[in-house]
Amino acid sequence: MTDIHALPPTMGQLSLGKVGITGIRKPLVIQRPERTHTLSAGFEVYVDLPALRKGSDLSRNAQVLAEVVDETVHRPARSLESACLAIARELLPRHPYAREAEVRVEAEYFRPRGIREARVALEPFTLLAAAWARRRPSGVEVQKAIGAEAVGMTACPCAMETCRARLEEEFPLLRDAQFAAMPIITHNQRNRSRLLLTLEEEAEVEADELLDILEGAQSSPTYAILKRGDEGQVVLDAHRRPRFVEDVVRAALSLLAERFPQLPDTTGVEVATRSEESIHKYDVRAEHRSTLGALRRELAASGPSPSR
Repeated sequence: MTDIHALPPTMGQLSLGKVGITGIRKPLVIQRPERTHTLSAGFEVYVDLPALRKGSDLSRNAQVLAEVVDETVHRPARSLESACLAIARELLPRHPYAREAEVRVEAEYFRPRGIREARVALEPFTLLAAAWARRRPSGVEVQKAIGAEAVGMTACPCAMETCRARLEEEFPLLRDAQFAAMPIITHNQRNRSRLLLTLEEEAEVEADELLDILEGAQSSPTYAILKRGDEGQVVLDAHRRPRFVEDVVRAALSLLAERFPQLPDTTGVEVATRSEESIHKYDVRAEHRSTLGALRRELAASGPSPSR
């Protein structure tokens, strides 16, 4: 039988950076120090393709994915990113023509959260991970990434100040200094924020710490279970900390540099946030990519952040 994949391409002999499979969901079992997690995970698995080859052997991607992930039911993986690393490493010998393998995963994760102890419930979050394996003259070089997404809320500081000025005209007593710190009405957004750290193989980061950073950067977390008094508390908390998407990104970057002093300067950092607007016909997005070293130098040069 002719191996069509191994034939030269008919539409131009060009190398391709990524060819693979996506949209595969599997249960992945992770053993962390505090407990075992069974995650519903969606995978993307890629290798590069040389110019003289028509196609990639995609069934090998699915086979490696099944071998590594299915095994975690009997032998749990140490972490989401370590499972990605195991897949990326195995892809290269299965694709002798490939120079680079990439694996990405998003997994549904539930974490106990509540505005107060009586309201704690399992709240949904998203965990992110990735891994790369690259052929080098000295051998195979690997890299991994771990990240998370949290959904919270933001309160617009611009509309708040505009409303304050309008209300002071209508109710002059609000100009009294005792009301200067009182939160004023503004419009709110559902905010989705993501954080991803690119690490060396030996580095370890707990995903819960990343989720703490993201929730701390937003105006307020959101919760599945809220009674009337709880709803009021969430609204007050958010309006006491109004933030633009720019504020959310900067706060996350600052908290990240503070939380992980042990990570090397070469650690890659990606933060992205999107506010689903309530009074506009569009959403607002901000993002930043850097390294921990660059962040530390910039923060040191700027001095302590002013308190709101």
